[in-house]
Amino acid sequence: MPLRVQILMYDGVEEQDAIGPRDVLGHAAQAGGEVETTLVRPSAPGEVTCFFGTRITVPTAWEPTDTDLLIVPGGGDQLMHDPDVLRNLVRAQQAGATVAGICTGVMVLSAAGLTTGRPCTTHHLAKAELAAQGGKVIDARVVDDGNLVTAGGVTSGIDLALWMITRECGASIALGVESVMEYEQRGVVWRSS
Repeated sequence: MPLRVQILMYDGVEEQDAIGPRDVLGHAAQAGGEVETTLVRPSAPGEVTCFFGTRITVPTAWEPTDTDLLIVPGGGDQLMHDPDVLRNLVRAQQAGATVAGICTGVMVLSAAGLTTGRPCTTHHLAKAELAAQGGKVIDARVVDDGNLVTAGGVTSGIDLALWMITRECGASIALGVESVMEYEQRGVVWRSS
């Protein structure tokens, strides 16, 4: 059965946080990894306007219980105040999904209570706030705590996606993606035991 991945898209999403992982996952599927990636929108299908003005048509409404891996990119301060989104993040994890946050997307996970008492990381400018909200901040580019995986700022989303491909599809697929993208995973991946 393929790894079902959803990337949560919304107005204000940081382009690189969403598209970097999407690119990695697409290359992984082409390299033989069993990965299905869907861009999803919290309410209904439609267009989102990203942080720098890029417009993306999102074909699917978010169904939190219909994924193995949910990626929440950064840029979404408004999501922190959306009770439906916060409830659905918890629903996704309770249904067995791994929930992953990139950059300030981790702060959305924190607002949902998913990082409380757990190892995590975020953009360096938000680490103090994440710690103040109860996260056990780890100084690593990617932090893997089982069903919660978090990454630092912007470009670390590429590293998070490569790590998830390594973890779920194997190192050979991830190395193939690195070769095609002419990119090597950087920084530390911290894993809980």
